[in-house]
Amino acid sequence: MTGTAPASSVAGLLDEVNKAIVEQLQQDGRRTYGSIAEAVGLSEAAVRQRVQKMREAGIMQIVAVTDPLQIGFRSQAMVGIRTDGDAREVADRLAAVDAIDYVVMVAGEYDILVELVCEDEDRLLELLNGVIRTIPGVRDTEMFMYLKLKKQTYTWGTR
Repeated sequence: MTGTAPASSVAGLLDEVNKAIVEQLQQDGRRTYGSIAEAVGLSEAAVRQRVQKMREAGIMQIVAVTDPLQIGFRSQAMVGIRTDGDAREVADRLAAVDAIDYVVMVAGEYDILVELVCEDEDRLLELLNGVIRTIPGVRDTEMFMYLKLKKQTYTWGTR
């Protein structure tokens, strides 16, 4: 997620009630404000307002999560990227590419990891060679092709 608010302002929004609201939405993102209100002990209007504030602060997004294989994306890979210079600049350029869904800066053998979800291997190769490797500062890459997606969840709650 990009465009998030500073940690200090976000911390104030994550009280116990908001955490409970987030957990309700992680169980079912289509849950009504009324049913959430009943579960957390607030009015429907108060829940709606709290959800809107958390969305505006970048704490959460409400989206549909799909199984890529079920909707025609047959080729998936994680790409490890080593950079020269400022890895933050490379990460920013990668994050600006619509076809790249996940960009994370890491410590270790790679500087950045990106996830690619594509219709086929030709598109995967085009993203790797025609986009990622052409970005200034990308020194080298290593692709890890997904053979089978065994688990994909976004329900870690707010702990």
